[in-house]
Amino acid sequence: MDASDVVGLVTELDGRGVDVCLSGGWAVDALLGEQTREHSDLDVWIRAEKLHEAFLGLAHRGVDRIFPWAGDRPWNFVLHDGGRLRVDLHLYEVRADGDLHYGSALGGETFAAAALGGKGVVGGVAVRCEDAEWAVRWHTGYPARDKDRHDVARLCERFGIALPAGF
Repeated sequence: MDASDVVGLVTELDGRGVDVCLSGGWAVDALLGEQTREHSDLDVWIRAEKLHEAFLGLAHRGVDRIFPWAGDRPWNFVLHDGGRLRVDLHLYEVRADGDLHYGSALGGETFAAAALGGKGVVGGVAVRCEDAEWAVRWHTGYPARDKDRHDVARLCERFGIALPAGF
């Protein structure tokens, strides 16, 4: 997946009223203002109430097949186009206090809306993405892969964040 794919998908969704927030590797590169590595997918945060519009926009771009994997949950799953485009959807809801909730009604996580308040650039286009400190935090909740080590090191260096233990 390249920057033009990301811009096309974000533009399509935005045109349908879906406020996309980049996550994962593309969020890191957006925060850094340049593509620093290859990306196999696009991770995005969207409001759960906009799922229908997101489905329509993704289907319009050919991203209309479920990519089943062991970690699928109703609030996090992957769609693809049968080829090279793959979108990992993370659905959240806005609570009455303004915080965001990700996960089931009985569990899940609640976090500050500022976590999705980052600003970055992909392919010369301004995009919304995870805040740098939150992007680092969310890269540390599992055993680090080479790409995680790469992303976290770049973010910490650029934004003056302490490198987490194990990185």
